[in-house]
Amino acid sequence: MMFVTQSDRRKPFEPDQEIQRLVATVSRERLEQQLITLAVPRHYHAEQEANHRIGDWLAQELGDLGYRVLFQGSYRNVVALPRLPAETPLVLVGAHYDTVPNCPGADDNGSAVVALMECARVVAGSGSVPPIGFVLFNREEDGLLGSREFVAEYDRDKPYPIREVHILEMLGFCSHEEGSQTLPTGLPMNLPVSDRAEFLAVLSNRHSNRVNDRLMRVAATYCPGFSVLGLKVKLGVEQFFPVLHRSDHAPFWESSIPALMWTDTAEFRNPHYHQPSDTVDTIDFDFLQAGTRLLVARVMEQGSRG
Repeated sequence: MMFVTQSDRRKPFEPDQEIQRLVATVSRERLEQQLITLAVPRHYHAEQEANHRIGDWLAQELGDLGYRVLFQGSYRNVVALPRLPAETPLVLVGAHYDTVPNCPGADDNGSAVVALMECARVVAGSGSVPPIGFVLFNREEDGLLGSREFVAEYDRDKPYPIREVHILEMLGFCSHEEGSQTLPTGLPMNLPVSDRAEFLAVLSNRHSNRVNDRLMRVAATYCPGFSVLGLKVKLGVEQFFPVLHRSDHAPFWESSIPALMWTDTAEFRNPHYHQPSDTVDTIDFDFLQAGTRLLVARVMEQGSRG
């Protein structure tokens, strides 16, 4: 069974003033500027030079922010970790930076990458060293190869404890027109979802549903007016629905690591999905900024607990 919760129906709590201040520093202009740089075809094989160049650029940017950066695995996953003792439990934020061939990938998955990068910038400038790390996966479009290799290595070495993982998968497309939102067929949902493509969806399973519940209240508190739907899969039924495994959260789920997938729902609203027309001019930067603000609020709330 899948249960749907809505942020605008959850009771806000008393906001933390420092988190509120950090949320307000998320820059729409910076999101747009970085996406302009990023939105070029960058498939791992078909556009290998661009793929490597973008990976190098992301690593350089994160290193300049003060993170400990490394290329992990065979596929050049970019991992940026805080300079904290190895035993420190971490919150991880992840997004894939590759595209399908001949696609600029502004929404898929440039929007998520720039949200991650902006979150990393805000966290780095917070005046402390929160236990928050960032991973940019490669080869998601070839069968989640980068994230599968990352999780396999993590399961083998256990270099640090993981509190929770937030996987970002397309955060930039929004439409207020009736009928602009569709849904996969056959999902066992307990209530209908709006047919307007103006909400952010966050998917969780039995290992991360409690995080999703808290996220809805974080949204109500720090991002009022921004519609977020929590899609909570119960009783392990995700194994029967392949559509629920189509991003880099899946390997974490398979290893029972608490993970959530944030998405604008991809082809169920975005007509430019996997097309050459997935360009920067199709992105709703107000929507993307709101999602990035929510990301900052959640990771800083969890990170501030030490």
